[in-house]
Formats: sequence, structure tokens, C-alpha cells
Amino acid sequence: MNVNLGIWDKLTKLVVMLLLLAALLLIALWYLPLIQRNERMRKDNLTLDAEVKKEEETQKGLKVSIDAMRDPRTIERLAREKLSYARTGETVIRFEAPAANGVPSTAAKR
Repeated sequence: MNVNLGIWDKLTKLVVMLLLLAALLLIALWYLPLIQRNERMRKDNLTLDAEVKKEEETQKGLKVSIDAMRDPRTIERLAREKLSYARTGETVIRFEAPAANGVPSTAAKR
């Protein structure tokens, strides 16, 4: 037995569809802040990963420097270069860079 209710049957289906659509919209709005927070945390995570890689490179460089300092020849070379140290009987001669004051070198010789 098929009863034709006319417009009421179509309106009932439309109301049910609108209620389902409204429920889906509410669920989406409910989870939107969580999704945005998740995206922000992922960006922060990528930024922190880049910082970790940079610090690991710095660590490698410092470790190489520390390992080089265990060699007495390296320490002696650094002391000679930076502190102008010399062994007994040696003379330290320092060369200064010429002053750049804009005067051509040929005019200064006259």
C-alpha cells in the first residue's frame, strides 16, 4: 500500500537532509580549532627540527675543534698566531697592513 502524502513527504526528506547537514557543520566547527592547533604544532615541530639540525652542525664543529686541541702542535700553532708567542731564541716579527687612506702609492713615493 503506497500512500502519496504529496508535499509533506518531500518536506520531511528536505528537513532530514538539512538536519544532517547542520550536524556535519557543527561537527566541523567543533573540530576546527583542534585542526588549526594541530597545524600550528606541526609548523613549530618543523622549526624546532631545523634548529636541532643547526645545533647538531655547531656541535660537530665544536667537537672537531676540541679534538684538534688535544694535539700539542695545534696548541703551539694557535699560541704563535693569536698570542704572538715564540720559543726561546726566536724573534717575533709582526707585519702591519698598510693604511688605506685613499692616497695612491705612486704619489706617496715622490
